[in-house]
Amino acid sequence: MAEEADDRKPFLSKKIDKFFTGLADAWNFVRRFWQEVFLPPYEFKEVIHQCYRIGVESLPLISLTGFIVGIVFTNQSRPSLSEFGATSWLPSLISIAVVRAMGPLVTALIAAGKVGSSIGAEIGSMKVTEQIDAMEVSATNPFKFLVVTRVLATTLMIPILVMYTDFVALIGSFLNVNANELVSLSTFFVQIFESISFLDIWSSVLKSLLFGFTIGIVGCYKGYHSSKGTEGVGRAANSAVVISMFLIFIEELLVLQVVNAIRGM
Repeated sequence: MAEEADDRKPFLSKKIDKFFTGLADAWNFVRRFWQEVFLPPYEFKEVIHQCYRIGVESLPLISLTGFIVGIVFTNQSRPSLSEFGATSWLPSLISIAVVRAMGPLVTALIAAGKVGSSIGAEIGSMKVTEQIDAMEVSATNPFKFLVVTRVLATTLMIPILVMYTDFVALIGSFLNVNANELVSLSTFFVQIFESISFLDIWSSVLKSLLFGFTIGIVGCYKGYHSSKGTEGVGRAANSAVVISMFLIFIEELLVLQVVNAIRGM
């Protein structure tokens, strides 16, 4: 039967048929997640464990990246503003850029590389070594234990990491501004909070939730459907990162259009 299925004439072409079949599989995977997430039993311990792995263990890398982003973007913005004698606007510019776009985007891309690849490789290795099949035999729901917990953890932790990244980036920017313009800490943060609005914070949180869900669901999907031994595990980890980053940029564009439309009302 499998050979007959492989010998069937493709509807459009093999690549196009495979693409749409993959979309259908991904849709069914996401739909199953939303069905399983509300049904008992609830794996609270595993969710907390995954939150620790995704959140706490990512702090060193996120801290360094956010700090460098704040300093670099401040240095890059200063020459342009100094041409117009507007270096006093640096705190406002940095806060808008970090909160609206750079904080969520940088955090999501770092998490896609670190967390997404880890999830894809971990579940993929369990798939090819038949540990998932063993869980099904032992009356354990592997989808709920492996997929639902990890997607919930990424969805919850990425917004928290984004807020932390925003704070670290602003601290890095303050140190740079203080060293060059001698701006005090209180003045710096007063200008920051005067420049950002509730809509900026809301859009940042919304994007963070979408990014976290995307990283978790893509990593789990690629790992859960990996095959061909260790080669398949490496391919699952690699494709999880690439697809997550691609979808993150698409979501960034879509949310930006919605937020700009709301802002223009």
